[in-house]
Amino acid sequence: MPSAQIAREDFPSADRIDAAETLPSLQPALFARYGDLSKLRHDFPLVLIDSDDPHPLLRPLSTIVNEALRAATPEGPDGEEVRLQVLKLEQRMRDCVTDGREESLTELWWACEAELVAEAGQVRFGPLDQMLEKARRQIKVDGRVIGCDASTPGKVLGHIWKAMHKNRAKQFRKRVDSLILRMNDILKSDHMKSDEAHGAPALSSAMGLDRDSSIDFSSLSQVLHRARPEDRLPTARVARIKLAIDVLQSQIFFGPGRASYTDPGKAMCYSYVFRSCSEALAAYRERLPSLVALTKALTIAELEVENKYVPSLHDDIFAMFDESDLTAEQMDLLPPAMIYLRDGVTETAEIARVYEALACGLPFKVMIQVDDILGPTTPEPPLNSFGAGTARLASMAMGLNNAFAIQTTSAHLYRMRDALLKGMEYGGPAMFSIYSGATGTVKDVAPYILAAAATESRAFPSFTFDPSAGPDWKSRFTLDNNPQVLNVWPEHDLTYENQIGEWKEERVAFTFGDFAICDERYRRFCHEIGQADWSTDMVPFADWLKVAGETDDVRKPYVLGILAQNRLMRVAVDDKITSAARYCQDAWRGLKELAGIDNSHVKAALLEEKLKREALMKEVAEEAAKQAAPAAAPQPVEPVIEAPVAEEQPEATADPAADGAPWIETPRCTTCNECTQINNKLFAFNDDMQAYVADPDGGTYRQLVEAAESCQVSIIHPGQPRNPDEPNLDELMERAQPFN
Repeated sequence: MPSAQIAREDFPSADRIDAAETLPSLQPALFARYGDLSKLRHDFPLVLIDSDDPHPLLRPLSTIVNEALRAATPEGPDGEEVRLQVLKLEQRMRDCVTDGREESLTELWWACEAELVAEAGQVRFGPLDQMLEKARRQIKVDGRVIGCDASTPGKVLGHIWKAMHKNRAKQFRKRVDSLILRMNDILKSDHMKSDEAHGAPALSSAMGLDRDSSIDFSSLSQVLHRARPEDRLPTARVARIKLAIDVLQSQIFFGPGRASYTDPGKAMCYSYVFRSCSEALAAYRERLPSLVALTKALTIAELEVENKYVPSLHDDIFAMFDESDLTAEQMDLLPPAMIYLRDGVTETAEIARVYEALACGLPFKVMIQVDDILGPTTPEPPLNSFGAGTARLASMAMGLNNAFAIQTTSAHLYRMRDALLKGMEYGGPAMFSIYSGATGTVKDVAPYILAAAATESRAFPSFTFDPSAGPDWKSRFTLDNNPQVLNVWPEHDLTYENQIGEWKEERVAFTFGDFAICDERYRRFCHEIGQADWSTDMVPFADWLKVAGETDDVRKPYVLGILAQNRLMRVAVDDKITSAARYCQDAWRGLKELAGIDNSHVKAALLEEKLKREALMKEVAEEAAKQAAPAAAPQPVEPVIEAPVAEEQPEATADPAADGAPWIETPRCTTCNECTQINNKLFAFNDDMQAYVADPDGGTYRQLVEAAESCQVSIIHPGQPRNPDEPNLDELMERAQPFN
């Protein structure tokens, strides 16, 4: 979720949330602080930088303004007036983009600047105008300013692809132009040895105008003819060089100069932007013979300029050269195709065909835009959509093992910019699966917020798979751009005002259930429960998901939500959402294992090694005890009669639970690390890497209970609460009873 400075009136209340605008649809309670996104400075609006340098290609408007202010204004009170006015201008620009306005940064700045100057009653070039213009002159970049909406993924990916294509075209033209120039020099040098070059017309043309006809060019030509060397180039070589020059000059893979990266139809070159995989495959097959001819011409040209072409060897090779002889390096000459697909719009068969193309290693860059993650509530397959399976499209591409795969949302495009550029520059196929946040069945939630919530709830986690990064999963796969990766569900502090005006703070997990209640289609599986009806038989949804799927537990799982007048309530969710959340939870755990986090194979190996070590230590101890036993029988001694003494009683063993303190059966610990992930101050490992209660007051009773519930071998005993003022103690003590 995007961070923000939260004012008191943004907090949800059991009776109300004192926000400027109400949120009429059902939403998670954590959304209350983002009611008016246009007032928050975040990654959007985003500026698509126009530059020959691919770094940077994307910059948030807020970052550009911050840098301009640092350069244009002094620190402290002297620059405060300029900062206030420039930030006011930024807010006006942000409002314009939210309203759908899309211009270059310079044009938008000037337009908003003129509006503010007019509203202040000042004239152009007045004090305010000069103040704002001073900051604008510090901005060294320009580009289109865009907001976060349904078109954002295509605009961002298209901008990155054009920059990559422009860079490839520049490198290609440099290589080809150099070869053409050098081959022309070879032909010119040979031509200078010809009869035509030494003829009277050629000499007259070279000398310029002879006004008095004082030079006899015919006689001069005869003299030069006698001195002309005879080592002319073979006719076959001249023809070969001319053919190579002709092919290189007439190729249309890249247009001449800057035209090579313009939109289709504006340049004499191939188009590489497609709306279906079938079109891209057809174009690829059609252009393959031209690629073969271009490859032959380039190879011949490089051999000729180095004078390494051997006709007896190379003539037969190039005569038989065809598509099957193309190497990976030569195939890379073909610019990658950019294919834009949209789940729910593009035919499902076209999306399925993508995997065929990726598996073949074709140089396709495929963007699949996803607008709906949850899918319909009916079992009927949706039309032209993978439904809830859209969140697995990029994971399927990883299984091919040769394709660069990225999954992310619109809200994280700027943070994933380096990975996006690397995917575009990758030599093989690449898939970009992007959730736009523009779900039609979710009302009153900005696409940026919904997209961020999809990542936060693990419904659409961000990840990158780069086959070129190394030989193993550790180097190829990363989940770094997800919040709180170690947790199953991210957690946040929620502060609210109860019915009697008291401020309460609660640690709340943002789960798949929180994301699902936003969708109108899933409203029928949600049941709003006012505070008056809250009871101890209700359990937070994140805690409920820790219980096994098949259970007799009758407690009601809930998430915290807000409705009309921003009233805080508990929203009980049905099995439809619960089963989807469990599936999402399992998928997230699978991704974590691929990233080397909480890997079950590693845990099993550690446990096996631990058991082996314990068995070995036991064996060594037994052997040492045998060696310490006396070798000879003891000598008899005289009996000594002593006074009777009272029989010594065995010392009573202290009951660790006698005083109600939490405790752990440490010798049985399997080192699963789940309790220390909940609170590493409350729980810690001893020298044998087995858990114990390090500080009973280092955490909450809720964390003790959650640790007991999540413990795989049930060795954590929460004991009795140490803080009588902790919220929901009755419920927590009831949950703790089976473990005490």
